Amino acid sequence: LQCRIKCLPQHLLSSSSKASNLAKPVVAVTTGETVSIDCNLGTVTNRVACWYKQIPGGVPQFVLYYYHSGASPTYGTGFSSSKFTSTHQSTTDYRLTIKNIEEGDSAVYHCATWDDSVNEYVSQ
Repeated sequence: LQCRIKCLPQHLLSSSSKASNLAKPVVAVTTGETVSIDCNLGTVTNRVACWYKQIPGGVPQFVLYYYHSGASPTYGTGFSSSKFTSTHQSTTDYRLTIKNIEEGDSAVYHCATWDDSVNEYVSQ
């Protein structure tokens, strides 16, 4: 529960988070494929990676959060392990995997975390 509180509330994602200057890659896939999206939290370590899905013109939807300790991800309403999962490569590198891609999965996916050093949310 404490980890979930550290994920940015949906209505604040665009207005209160400091966006990364990294380029936003576009991934083209075919229906039925599996796709992975990587996120590097930069200098923020030992924090959860919070993933959001945003359809153009819509508000971000909380997909899941994942901590590198190896526990299972915690999912937002309407999202499940049958479609989405997350793994880590280090305490700063996280990956969102989307299985069996469908047209409705087309969106911008954000990752975000809490940065204690500046007391604000950071996202990319």
